[in-house]
Amino acid sequence: MAMVPRNISKPFYRSKQWQKCRAGYIKSVGGLCERCLSKGKIKRGYIVHHQKYITEDNIGDPTITLNWDNLEYLCHDCHNAEHFGRTEVMNGDVTFDSRGQLIKKSDR
Repeated sequence: MAMVPRNISKPFYRSKQWQKCRAGYIKSVGGLCERCLSKGKIKRGYIVHHQKYITEDNIGDPTITLNWDNLEYLCHDCHNAEHFGRTEVMNGDVTFDSRGQLIKKSDR
């Protein structure tokens, strides 16, 4: 799945609608990683993940982007496992920023 270009995703992730939705969702799940919790582990969440990935075609659709049924709060390891099939960061040179965007570690 190709990532949404930053010039398209950045305004969404900075929007008041997303910030409000994100904060409310994190509070609703108690700030814990939902996948870890389902396995009996208690671990702090890191990123609100869209289960149906955001694309250029659906980024304007609030039933995808702002729908709590499409969200999941994940820790860093679970988010990496979702996107890369493993918990470690690819090659150690990339990571996710606080908005879930993939960045080079040197960009932090």
